[in-house]
Amino acid sequence: MDKSKRLFLKSKQSFRRSLSPIQSGDRIDYKNMILLYRFISQQGKILSRRVNRLTLKQQRLITIAIKQARILSSLPFVNAPLLRFVNKGKKKFEKSKSTTRTTTVLKKKKR
Repeated sequence: MDKSKRLFLKSKQSFRRSLSPIQSGDRIDYKNMILLYRFISQQGKILSRRVNRLTLKQQRLITIAIKQARILSSLPFVNAPLLRFVNKGKKKFEKSKSTTRTTTVLKKKKR
């Protein structure tokens, strides 16, 4: 065959399947806060399936677990900058700068 008459054959590329961020031992549950925090953005939004690299079933379970945790108020609807999670799931609260209260007596206006 001539080069011009040859069919264009697409070379087969082997695609590598990326590992799932959820291992088989991880339980998708509203109580597993360390796992849930991996799938929430800094603003507190649930990340999309493309960003998470999850299957449809896993994404659905993660979404349900995050919503349950929000309703039970173990997870904030909007991320607060004061609350951070440290290793082993222990909560660590940082103190915000205290505002000083003035104890001045207000003077009454004379009429």
